Order: sequence, then structure tokens, then C-alpha cells
Amino acid sequence: MSRFKGKVAVVTGSAMGIGRVIATTLGRDGANVVVSDVQSEDVARPVLEEIRQAGSEAIFIPCNVTSAQEVEELFRKAVDQFGRVDILVNNAGITRDTLAIRMSDEDWDLVLNVNLKGAFLCSRAAAKIMMRQRYGRIVNISSVVGLMGNAGQANYSASKAGLIGLTKSLAKELAPRGITVNAVAPGFIQTQMTEKLPENVKQEYLRFIPMNDFGKPEDVANVVAFLASDEARYITGEVVRVDGGMRM
Repeated sequence: MSRFKGKVAVVTGSAMGIGRVIATTLGRDGANVVVSDVQSEDVARPVLEEIRQAGSEAIFIPCNVTSAQEVEELFRKAVDQFGRVDILVNNAGITRDTLAIRMSDEDWDLVLNVNLKGAFLCSRAAAKIMMRQRYGRIVNISSVVGLMGNAGQANYSASKAGLIGLTKSLAKELAPRGITVNAVAPGFIQTQMTEKLPENVKQEYLRFIPMNDFGKPEDVANVVAFLASDEARYITGEVVRVDGGMRM
């Protein structure tokens, strides 16, 4: 497929997990991809190779999304390499789970800074480029816990709920310039992190999923690719749940 032929995508947190699958999906669909992460280039090398084998260009630019300076440098290098940025996927995120009464200031600040401030900084930098182009797609990776909350995840839930508010505000600001902004809210997705959970915990989660199955990173990536495409040109400010009916 080549629906993103000539397009350039920046995907944060894309060395591993859901971000990696998003980056490779966009690359297989023809996008040239900037893989960005706090991980080393060695960790990201398999992602780069997979995208290149699909016939697209891929480069790695390290970035701590909580640093405005590093974010500006990320987008400057992306434009220097490819001349434009058409798609931004704000995927970088972390967890620091514990009950609110035990949560440290540091763990609250760190999760909000990475998950929410990072998305703001990247969106601000990307929007400046996209506004000049009068074209762009921004997709924020939120979570169903941003819609429903979750015990032990006050910081994470707040950051993901904040992403939804950011999505809707940016959508209203940027729509006149041909830029759409949407969010994807995954439910329980199988990743290296979730694979470590005890079996009894997984079974408890399944009780709340009508489809009685966990999602795969590809399920999220396919929705991101649709929202980033011209097929979704008239969709903005939306939150699409990918959760097997968990939040239905």
C-alpha cells in the first residue's frame, strides 16, 4: 500500500511496544518515518530496518519529550532530513502506579510531564510546520482509563484524560489550517509490559471485556493509520476507543 507516499511521520516512543507497531504500519503504507525515543538507537534499529525493508525511509532521532529544547531539535532535524512533517503520533508514555495516598510528588510530576506535557510540546512544534503546509494529522494515544479512571493510576489516568482535552482544543484551533487532531484510547493491549502480569490478573481484566479477548498493538496501529490518512479528512476532535467494548 502507498496511501502515505510522500508523507513524513514522526512517532514518539516508537522504539518498542505499541509505538513500534504504529511506526512500522505507517512505514509499510508508504510514509517516511522519524522514529523517536529515549531509548538508544541500538534498541530502535529493528524498527528502522523493518520500515526500510518495506521500501520507506526511516531515521532515528533521540528525544526526551519533556524537554522543549529536545523537542524543537527533533522537529528541526526531521524537516532538515525530509523537508516536511505531515503526521505526528504522540505515543510516548510511562506509568508509575500506586494508590494516590502513597503517590510521591515525583511520580505524579514525571507521568504528567511525559504523557501530557510531552504531547503538548510535540504538538506545538509540529503545528508550526503543519500550519505553513496547511496540512497535517496529529494523533494522540490516550487510554480508556482517561475516560473511566483506574485505582492505582491517578497520575496516568489524569494524564490520559488531559490528552483528550488537549486533543479537542487543538482540533478547534488547527482545523482552519487543514490539520486534524484526534485521539485513540486503547484498552487492554498485549505488550511486553502486560505479558508480565499474573494470569489471575489477566482473567480479572477479561471479565470486563465483552469480546473476551485482549487487543493487539496492530489493532491500535490500524486505527492510528486511518486517522492519519486522507480517508479521515473530515474527522477531528474525536476519541476512538480500541478496547473490545470495555468502556461500552
